[in-house]
Amino acid sequence: MRLRSVAATATALLCISPLAACSSSSSTATAGSSPVVGVDYPRSDTDFWNSYIQYTPQYGKEQGLTLKTTNSQNDVAKLAANVQTFMAQGVKGVAMAPQDTAAIAPTLAQLAARKIPVVTVDTRPDTGNVYMVVRADNRAYGQKACEFLGTKLKGKGSVVMLEGDLASINGRDRTDAFNSCMKQSFPGITVYGEATNWDAATAAQKLQTDLTAHPGVKGVYMQSSFALSGTLQVLQQKGLLVGPSDPRHVFVVSNDGIPEELKDIAAGKIDATVSQPADLYAKYALYYLKCAIQGKVFKPGPTDHGSTIVQVRPGLLEDQLSAPLVTADGGGYGGISSLKSTDSSLWGNHLG
Repeated sequence: MRLRSVAATATALLCISPLAACSSSSSTATAGSSPVVGVDYPRSDTDFWNSYIQYTPQYGKEQGLTLKTTNSQNDVAKLAANVQTFMAQGVKGVAMAPQDTAAIAPTLAQLAARKIPVVTVDTRPDTGNVYMVVRADNRAYGQKACEFLGTKLKGKGSVVMLEGDLASINGRDRTDAFNSCMKQSFPGITVYGEATNWDAATAAQKLQTDLTAHPGVKGVYMQSSFALSGTLQVLQQKGLLVGPSDPRHVFVVSNDGIPEELKDIAAGKIDATVSQPADLYAKYALYYLKCAIQGKVFKPGPTDHGSTIVQVRPGLLEDQLSAPLVTADGGGYGGISSLKSTDSSLWGNHLG
């Protein structure tokens, strides 16, 4: 729910401090000190999360925080153990990106009992509250991919959707939005949905099966760049990795905005992606952790950094950062604007 009233907007602007103001808080608990916070990296087997890992120390230093870091490697049990380590180290806050958004509830309860604030990055817990969720609108991801593919296919044919893990709010949001958009706006397109558990080998195998069983497939929606290499390999094996002007071309939409995707768009290997802000995830996760330690309070409404805080359920706020559609031509698709893959504002053009 986006709160647009004048009162809500005014309140939000009063409560949301610029980074400099947050850093100069007069709180005696942190004045002249470098608060220790824990950051759990969810995995390091994808370019997107490796980019997030690369940005985190930079923004930790900017916020004047001392970081303790762990890597839960897509394992919620390991994440729970890492949190125990953080608590033993006396951290004042924790940033995490739980990939299983249902199973994290007991760990959040433990942290709440210790009055240790939590910021979740990219994912939102199914139950339990955290200080802030730093995320983009994942339903918009699915919508943008649908509008792009539906427009390119002129409302006809079939596409394969390589879904993430449906135990994750991200996988569910992207899947539900893509399916709903296709049903409403492009009913002539058949969608073959394939659960992949964010696993590259599974995604490649299922795409191979679908292209064999349904030779008329003309589009692929990868819910994350984890599937990029395997998808290109399968298309190459099938003789379908050809330029957009070739009638055999299969239109591919990815999701992350990593440097490799941007290069592949420019080269005509894939057609679009949604740029998920790895840099801003790191920046604002640590910003909100510091604000939590300083006792700052936020309300729904526009922020001072071009996003909107929404209340997703009572007691849970989410800062929804911008995540633009990226294409070769920077055109509009189904009413959705896009940026060119060479646009200098994209974080993926500053790494790699």
